[in-house]
Amino acid sequence: MTPKIAIVGRPNVGKSTLFNRLTGTRAALVSDLPGLTRDRKEGEAELGGHPIIIIDTAGLEVAAKGSIADRMRQQTEAAITLADLVLFVIDARDGVTATDETFARIVRASGRPVVLIANKCEGRSSDEGFYDAFKLGLGEPVAISAEHGLGLGDLERDALAALGLKPKPKARKADGEEGEAPETRERPLRVAIVGRPNAGKSTLVNALLGEERMIVGPEPGLTRDSVSSDITWQGRTIRLFDTAGLRRKAKVTELAEKLSTSDTVRAIRFAEVVVLLLDAERGLEHQDLSIGDLVTEEGRALVIALNKWDRIEEKQKVLKELHRKIAEGLAQVPGVAVVPISAASEKGLDKLLRAITTAAEIWNRRVATHELNRWLEEALARHAPPAPSGRRLKIRYMTQPSTRPPTFVAFCSRPDALPKTYQKYLTNSLREAFDLPGVPIRLNLRGGDNPFAPTRRRR
Repeated sequence: MTPKIAIVGRPNVGKSTLFNRLTGTRAALVSDLPGLTRDRKEGEAELGGHPIIIIDTAGLEVAAKGSIADRMRQQTEAAITLADLVLFVIDARDGVTATDETFARIVRASGRPVVLIANKCEGRSSDEGFYDAFKLGLGEPVAISAEHGLGLGDLERDALAALGLKPKPKARKADGEEGEAPETRERPLRVAIVGRPNAGKSTLVNALLGEERMIVGPEPGLTRDSVSSDITWQGRTIRLFDTAGLRRKAKVTELAEKLSTSDTVRAIRFAEVVVLLLDAERGLEHQDLSIGDLVTEEGRALVIALNKWDRIEEKQKVLKELHRKIAEGLAQVPGVAVVPISAASEKGLDKLLRAITTAAEIWNRRVATHELNRWLEEALARHAPPAPSGRRLKIRYMTQPSTRPPTFVAFCSRPDALPKTYQKYLTNSLREAFDLPGVPIRLNLRGGDNPFAPTRRRR
């Protein structure tokens, strides 16, 4: 079992910066704005040669019951319960505050091993705060600077000792000796769940996970970070990314929302399948179409989920109208799967997961070259290319160089002269012939003859 380490402390002490430093990523949002992190976020790391799960948490605050801060605190306390080791972080420049003392008692009461970290120790102004940390009763603090990467060796030593682990010696290879082949594991299918604020994205993730993993509530914009969680469905691992709601650019003014929006866009770029979650009561709005356009421009497979479906009375009428609007607004991906669900009552989740895995399979589909060129002959016979300025266009050959999304290259006599309408005809015909619904198709044109044909000897 991989050990889990939770990073806890009050807001703005550098927990997310330390998370990014240990995981070697920029997965957690970092800013001077306190309270930016709300949900707990997990990442993979390595300490002394041992694989470790690092958990970034929201800042611990004293808050009124039922408030957002209170729900954030509950998530942090859940992370402490799950952890094998707690890294309790203070800001050495501020010294020990009353909030630090309050939550140090909570950490001590949990019974979990603790390593006390005095962060931001890159200057002399931190000396007093470092020595002040001894009074928390959590042992000798480790002086680090997460931002500058200082003191991480001491942190690794103390963390491994608290977990009862010893550093693994680095394997050395003799000259000409080949290392062992790395263990091949199936990579999780990366799925980003996106949509407007308050569409129910976090509720859907909680329903799929079967636990209260994400903070939910009636307040829009609760989620800020793109938080990943793994589930297993029919033997396949799926990594879900809950993301912040996307609003029109003109409405995004606060720094926190700007950071969250850029993080959501990054999640879309790294996903394989994107689930666009709609509020069925509000229907399809312009912003939903803008998000769908972004997904297809990035070349991701798209699935549309209609949430809160249990509240709709005239289901057939509403579904028919939604299909019509989606067909018009997202004409570039005809046949996209539309799945009615209810995240709150956990209905339709299996259908959604089936649609996600099907979309991933289509997104990775490869067409044999001989089948592709047989189809090309038939497509050209049905509708010959136009002859701009009286000069006939010839499409000689087609191949598929890559998938994810399906990408095709056609070799023709004058690529720049082939009209967009004819390119659209070829794309739609490709989609129909090889069963490629709901994913972007890229058709690139190249000049010249078939590069794979045997070269004829000139006379």
